[in-house]
Formats: sequence, C-alpha cells, structure tokens
Amino acid sequence: MSGPKLNLRVRSIEPLSPLLKRFELEMADGGEVPPFGPGAHLRFNLQGDHQRWKNAYSLVTPPTERRRYAVIVRRVEHSRGGSAFMHETVKPGQILEASVPANLFPVSQIARKHLLISGGIGITPFLSYLAAFKSKAAGYELHHFCRAKEAEIFGHLLRDHESSRIHIHAGTEFNLSSVLSSQPLGTHLYTCGPEGLMDLVLDTARTHGWPASKLHSESFGSAHMGGAPFIAILKRSGAEIAVREDQTLLEAIEEAGFEPTNLCRGGACGECLTRVLEGEPEHRDHYLDEGERASNCSIMICVSRAKTNRIVLDL
Repeated sequence: MSGPKLNLRVRSIEPLSPLLKRFELEMADGGEVPPFGPGAHLRFNLQGDHQRWKNAYSLVTPPTERRRYAVIVRRVEHSRGGSAFMHETVKPGQILEASVPANLFPVSQIARKHLLISGGIGITPFLSYLAAFKSKAAGYELHHFCRAKEAEIFGHLLRDHESSRIHIHAGTEFNLSSVLSSQPLGTHLYTCGPEGLMDLVLDTARTHGWPASKLHSESFGSAHMGGAPFIAILKRSGAEIAVREDQTLLEAIEEAGFEPTNLCRGGACGECLTRVLEGEPEHRDHYLDEGERASNCSIMICVSRAKTNRIVLDL
C-alpha cells in the first residue's frame, strides 16, 4: 500500500443482517483519527494466510467524528474474498492496516440541492453525506432501492434523518423521469450502487438535459469481476506476470513485488493510468472516454484486463 498508513484497532463489530456488518475502528495508539469529508473511504490492506486483499469501504461516521471510524461491509458470495475475510476472520481488538481517508466522491459545495439515488450497499457513502447535510441545514432528497427483506435494515440506518426527505423503495413503483425533471435549478445528482442502477440513473439524467458537471457517481466493485487469465509484460523491468482469472491486473503486479501508483482501485480516479505498448485492453473503468478506449493506448490497471493472451505495459 503506497502513501501514509494507519494502524486501526477494531473497536466493535455489529451484525446488521446475515450479510451486513458494521465495523467501528479507532487509532491503535489511542489518538484522534485523521479528518475526512463526506463521501470518503478507507482502503484496507487485509492479510490472509495465503492471500492479500486491498479493499475500500466508505466511511459512514459523521465527518466531524475524530475518535473513531465506521464502515459497513456486505459479505459478497462470489467476491475475491476480502468481504468474507472481514466477516469471518476479523475480530474485536484486531489491528488492521489502512490508508488515510481518500475522497473520490465529494459533495458539491455550490449545489442548491442534493439528489441522492442509491441501491443496496451503495447507501454507505450517503450516510456521511446526510450527517454533513444535517449540520449545515442543506437541502437534499434521497431515494434508496433495496430488497423488501432489507427495507427495515436500511430504514434503521436512516432513522436519525428527516423522514420527509428519505424514500426507501423495496419493490414499489418509482418514476425516475418525474423525479429528475422536477428538481430545481442548481441541483446536483449523486448515485451509488449496482452498475445497472447507476447507468440507468445517469443515462436518464442526460436524456433530461442534466449537464455532466452536476452528475456524480461512485462504483463499489462490479468492475472487479474476473475473466480469462493472461500474461502481463512489464517492459521497463522485464517482468512477466501471470494474471489469474480471480485477480485484477493491479493485484497480480503487486503480488509480484511491484507497487505501481494507485488510489481508488475502482477505475474512477485515473491514478493508475498506464501506457499500453502491445496487446488489446478490456476496458472496465469509469475514467477513459470513448476515444481513449478505442485507441487502446492506455489502461486502468486496477480494474481492466486484456482481451489478448498477452499485454505489454510501460511499467
């Protein structure tokens, strides 16, 4: 993990449902936690017996909190193993290594109103948003989508906020076009959740004339799905690295002992942008535009893979 590191002690673990757990953490040395803004996340360096994961989770504590952090982790059945490690192995009192908070999904400071649309575990960055809105008396409207059996759980997480502004949709009808077209000028739209939900929200907003400057989104991991194995050649070092079907290109490079620059590990920030010298990338990021993707000259190594059996990178 590049950059400053935090040693965090697990203060408590609260099961919210069979698949959701809330982890409270504090500095291992007893000091204050570094400050963060609404929408920030922690990236954990999780070390198992035979595998390492670097997983990012949104901070759900109020940004004014300085004694503790909290994250909510969903156990994903077909994940790469990080969420299972958090659920099954991590215990109270354990020390976890994490990066300082980073924020790729901040709140706009010039918005007249904030429209939030989330699905499932995509609610987590909005929990810190709501705390910030409450302290500043900011205008907002939240629409959250979940399965009917989880509606009570998410309702409990949102219980401390204005019920008139919060709408939980668990199989009920929802007119997205009507909501998007009825917002006052100066509203900013934020969406987080499954890829299909975010694509629908953003595409519909563009259809209604929302400018790109007022659209904000954060993916929480669908791009990490595996694929066919391939070989990555690091041109500058001469290393030849086998990328397994169950790991990302970045993970394979790190496993080989290299530490390329990266931040979000979700294909959104551009920090891990790498030049492609040979081979064809399979783009899975949210950073490159259509022309840049078509040129196949660059790849976001944190989420993208190779369509060819072999790819040569300027690393």
